[in-house]
This record gives sequence, C-alpha cells and structure tokens, in this order.
Amino acid sequence: MKIQPFRIAVDESDIIDLKKRIRATRWPAPARDAKWSLGMDLEYLRSLVEYWRDQFDWRAIESALNRVPQFQAATASGSIHFVHLRSNEAKALPIILTHGWPSTYAELLTLGKMLANPEAHGLGSKDAFDVVIPSLPGYIFSSAPALLGTDLYTIADQWSELMAALGYARFIAHGGDIGAGVSTALGLKHAERLLGVHLNFIPGSYEPDMDHGPELSIEEQRSLAQRADWFDREGGYSHVQRTKPDTLGPALNDSAVGLAAWIVDKFRSWSDCDGDIERRFSRDEILTTVSLYWFTRSMPSAIRLYWESRRRPLRFAAGEKISVPVGIAHFPRELPIPAKSYVERGYNITHWSEMPKGGHFAALEEPEMLARDIRAFANGLR
Repeated sequence: MKIQPFRIAVDESDIIDLKKRIRATRWPAPARDAKWSLGMDLEYLRSLVEYWRDQFDWRAIESALNRVPQFQAATASGSIHFVHLRSNEAKALPIILTHGWPSTYAELLTLGKMLANPEAHGLGSKDAFDVVIPSLPGYIFSSAPALLGTDLYTIADQWSELMAALGYARFIAHGGDIGAGVSTALGLKHAERLLGVHLNFIPGSYEPDMDHGPELSIEEQRSLAQRADWFDREGGYSHVQRTKPDTLGPALNDSAVGLAAWIVDKFRSWSDCDGDIERRFSRDEILTTVSLYWFTRSMPSAIRLYWESRRRPLRFAAGEKISVPVGIAHFPRELPIPAKSYVERGYNITHWSEMPKGGHFAALEEPEMLARDIRAFANGLR
C-alpha cells in the first residue's frame, strides 16, 4: 500500500461557480406556515445559502483542515483519504474512527484530537490514542468505487489493511451511523485484529441470529416497533438511497441548494437541538459539511453505500456474534436503537453508557462526553 501526504486545494473557479449557482437558484413557492413540517424550512434554507454565498470563508476552513496531517493510501480498490493523529505516548492505543452519512471525516477531528492529545484536555498521557480517521470510499477525498460491490464488509477489509500498513497489529474500532456498521463488520471479519469495538449507534440493518435464542421480549418488541415507526415517519431519505441512488444523485450533484437542503434537514432532525439547528451547530460547521460534499462532487457515490448495504446487510448467521469486547455510548436524541438485550444477542457488550444529552452527530455535538466514554471503555483493554 502506497501512502502519500495530502492537502486540500479547491480550485478558485469552483468557489465562483458555487456562488453563481446559488444566485441562479429557482426557489419553489413555500406553503404558508409550513416551516419544518414538510421537511426543509425554505425560509431558513434561503438565509443559510445566502450566508454560504456572501459570508462563508471556505479558504479559512480549508486552511484549518489542512493543519491536521492528511494522507491518501493507494489500494487495489482505489485511494483512501485519512487523517493520522499520532500521540507522543509510546503506549498509546491505536483507534480507527469511522464517520457516517451525511457526515464527513471532519466531524471526527475534535474527538480525534482529544483522544490523541489528552494532556491538552487535562488528562494524563496514559490515556492517549494513536488516531486514524479515514473517509469512507466514495466520500469526500476517497475515490468513488469504479465497480459495484463496495459494502460494509469490504470497507472493513480496507480498514484492516490500512491499519496494518500503518504498523498497528491490533486496534480499537469506533463508529456511529455507517461507521458503526463498518466497525461491526470489522468485529465479524477481523476479530483477531481488534482490541475492542466502541459504537454510538446500532446499525439499522443489524439482525442477530434469532433461530438459536429466546423469543423476543416485550421490551425488544417495543424497541423494534419504535424503530420501525421512526423509519415510517423519517426514513424517506433512506428508502430512496437504498433503492434508487442514481436517480437522486444527479440532482444533489448539480444543485448546491438542493444538496444543502438534503443534508441540513438531517442535522436538525437527528441532533439534540430542540428544533433549533443553530442551537447545536454553527453555520460554519453546517456549511463545512455541505461544502466538502459539494466541492468533491461526492454525494452521488456516497449515497450508493446505502444501496450496497441493502444488498448485503448486517444479518448475523447462525451462532455468529462479535466476540471482542464491545462498548456502547447511547445518546438520548439518537435515532431509535433496539433494546440492550436485543443488541447483546449479537454483540459482546462489556460497557454500556446512557449519556445525559446529545444526538446522532455525537462527535460534533458532545465530543468531550464521547471521548470520555471511549477512554472509559479502553481502560479495560489496556
């Protein structure tokens, strides 16, 4: 595996083109008093993209992102972009952090820095980690797969290969959303490489082996019904991305405002913000995510991972279970997850924390809380 340094350098013509496209937006007529009830609040969206056009400083964001050590690894399946934060501690634990959708690697940078440099956050050096933060294949600066077949399991293979190339024989895998799926696949396929798995989400496609265990309890039935109800109300995005990603993809690739609407609605709906998205995220944080997808033209390839995951979901075979220690940090405004007993059917749960606040974007919403929980889990593995 050939690894080379990487720097972000968006062409000035792309920034000019973005502003032109925002000015040329064909705005739909809003329904009176609809606000967020129909999805995106068009009044808020107009205000946000005007800020994107006139005040958002991409070059400042780009410069800040370039201050962390970034690399690209050439693999047989394409190039993988990643951040590598090495600790000064000789006995630092290696950990790979995997993002989800519609997130990016940048969402994990604050968390990564807290783990790699605990002394800067009032902790001892013994709590340090060597942190690797890759971009999923087809996301942002990782190349889009040229052929079908890149799924959670093949990504797990790539992560195992990457960590070996970086000199880490064994490591911890952490993730939320799709990253939780990749980390789960690592636990299934590469248990011998893992010290443990830490998640802040239970993958939506997770199904344990139900043929060799007890029947569902009332609590398990209730939690699965709550998850099904949530998908009925909120899961339209997932259904289209799992079934017809290339029908949606061209629109998200061509309309900056459409892309912003598709992403921002999720940040509001899935976070612990009480309906006020800027209570939890700044406009620059929101638009950093949107801009990374926009400038890299990567949303079409990113949403194809939903289609791939539908073809090969995380359905555990008879007797299959993740044997390495597993830690769960459950944030209260996270998307509904199954009852703990249902999760334990497929995961070797040794650590489960009910967090006091926070939602789906835990690494961005509550990085200190998440870092603390990862440390607590890892202390039992050191």
